[in-house]
Amino acid sequence: MSIHLSLTALSEVSSTCLANIRLIATDMDGTLTRRGKFTPALLQALENLAAANIKVLIVTGRSAGWMSGLSAIMPVAGAMAENGGLYFPSENHKPVILTPIADLAKHRQHLAITFEKLQTQFPQIQESVDNRFRITDWTFDVATLSQDELQTLDRLCQQMGWGFTYSNVQCHIKPQGQDKAVGLLQVLREYFPDYSPEQIVTVGDSPNDESLFDHDYFPVSVGVANVLEYADKLQYQPAYITAAAEGDGFCELSSYILQSLHFPN
Repeated sequence: MSIHLSLTALSEVSSTCLANIRLIATDMDGTLTRRGKFTPALLQALENLAAANIKVLIVTGRSAGWMSGLSAIMPVAGAMAENGGLYFPSENHKPVILTPIADLAKHRQHLAITFEKLQTQFPQIQESVDNRFRITDWTFDVATLSQDELQTLDRLCQQMGWGFTYSNVQCHIKPQGQDKAVGLLQVLREYFPDYSPEQIVTVGDSPNDESLFDHDYFPVSVGVANVLEYADKLQYQPAYITAAAEGDGFCELSSYILQSLHFPN
């Protein structure tokens, strides 16, 4: 059977399960966006969730620079940037560093050297525009790379003592052990200690969201429909999948959760 067919449609989730949800931890690019943009429907969904006292955390690979601004102006409870590297609480624009780094300046130098070494084997890779706004990781554009090349880059980074992941937008050279699940669990412990795993739903669409689909930590996880592009490459599968792709899929999830509050059985 195709692995695609093993994913359970979101429409089959019990309303009782969804009525328990009090916090949504969601990826941004390809999950909240549609063709790279926020839509009026997405912003309305976020407002509706906030009105229902359902908190939304953005859990993205985007840079500290990006999320410093977005987290301050969006109706969300906080935002985690750089795949678990740092966190912006909603009430404080100063980021909380989640990955212990003794000397940030030397850390950036080491990342730059690692990228230069990768370029000797992959001269086509280009530093991402937002890389200068990063603190814990280093990014380059994913567009020109094949799956085999991505696997080779992963292996090379591991050999040099770094972690590696990628999304539908970027490749990330990062500290080993830094991922979305590790960062999110730390944020939940420190800022949202009263929420049980059954009250949290994680949402994503790409390989850098894979740790959010780990059932041992997040029993309720959702992939928006475009996750099917990567489904056979993921060690952890989302528990459920939306019918719609990208931001429309997130709006679909939002509607199901809000409806379940009125009709929980």
